[in-house]
Amino acid sequence: MFGIGGGELVLILFIMLMLFGAEKIPEIARTMGKIMAQLKNATNDIKSEIQKSAESNGLDKTFQEMHGNFNDLSQNITSEINKAKTKLLEETPKVEVAEDIELIEGPVKRQK
Repeated sequence: MFGIGGGELVLILFIMLMLFGAEKIPEIARTMGKIMAQLKNATNDIKSEIQKSAESNGLDKTFQEMHGNFNDLSQNITSEINKAKTKLLEETPKVEVAEDIELIEGPVKRQK
C-alpha cells in the first residue's frame, strides 16, 4: 500500500489523531473516501473515452492484428527451432554425442 509499513501507518494515524482530534477523524475519512471514489470515476471516464476514440479510429484492431502477428511469428520461430534441433539430432551420430557429453561432464563431475 504505497510502500507504507505498519509502523509508519500507526505513526501517521497517531499524528492525525493529535492534529484533528477523535471527533473529526471519521468525517475526514468519509471525505477522503468520497474524493477517492470521484477520482476513480474520473479515471474510468478518461479510460473509456480513450478506448472509444481508439475504436473509432481503428487503432484497437491494429493493436490486435499486431498481437496476432507477434504470436504467429513466435510460433513460427519455435517450430523452426524444433525442426532444426530434430534435424541436428538425426544427423549427428549418437555415439559421438555420448562421447562429447562425457567429455563435457567429466571435468564438471570431478569438480564436485
